[in-house]
Amino acid sequence: MADSQIEWTDSTWNPVAGCSLASAGCTNCYAMKMARRLEAMGVEKYAGLTQKHGNAVTWNGVVREDHAALETPLRWHKPRKIFVNSMSDLFHPDVSDGFILDVWRVMEETPHHNYQILTKRPERMSELVARSIKTVLPNVWLGTSVESHAVANRIVDLTSTPAEIRFISFEPLIAPVGAIDLSDIHWAIVGGESGPGARRIREAWVDEIHEQCVAQNTAFFFKQWGSWGSDNKKRSKKANGRKYRGRTWDEMPIDTLPA
Repeated sequence: MADSQIEWTDSTWNPVAGCSLASAGCTNCYAMKMARRLEAMGVEKYAGLTQKHGNAVTWNGVVREDHAALETPLRWHKPRKIFVNSMSDLFHPDVSDGFILDVWRVMEETPHHNYQILTKRPERMSELVARSIKTVLPNVWLGTSVESHAVANRIVDLTSTPAEIRFISFEPLIAPVGAIDLSDIHWAIVGGESGPGARRIREAWVDEIHEQCVAQNTAFFFKQWGSWGSDNKKRSKKANGRKYRGRTWDEMPIDTLPA
């Protein structure tokens, strides 16, 4: 729960800790390694959430609700864009409906913030929001991750979810996504994978998404090339940078933060 270096948000808020692998995009998830590091530093919240297979660190499936963390945004008086659960997935099957509703109540009580919820499980999000959350909060942005065409069906569940703003994170982009319907999708984040074992991103895959965003009036945010540059050469994330077609792309869905 701190200021974030993630380019499209201001702060992170983690009322849930721990997760499990959902699809190929999870293979090199930074949160698994971070949880292991936090456990080694003595942070009790992250103890016992990961396992090692050789040199690889993965989630072990333990998910922990942190009720004390629910109060955190209430203490932030300056408006922020807040990424909810950068270290987990709010709609993981082991997070209770009641706890999710508690998170929603906090977001409703803090309308000066904008909350960005990203899930790889939009089918549960769609069902729960439609069944149990009666009011669409304008400060809650709902999104899903789509790393390849293999999981593009998540977009259907996202568009069926009542929300003021819907977004897709095409990160890590590890394969083409193909033709997609961006109707009622307000924002697209695109990025390559970084770190050890990072899989290559291709500029043609980014082009494909960018062209569809332009055609369907969806804001486009290019986050990073990651460990592979636009010339398909492997370098550090910093060396590869964020420029696409000669410029940075930081479009947002709408300017909703109060002046």
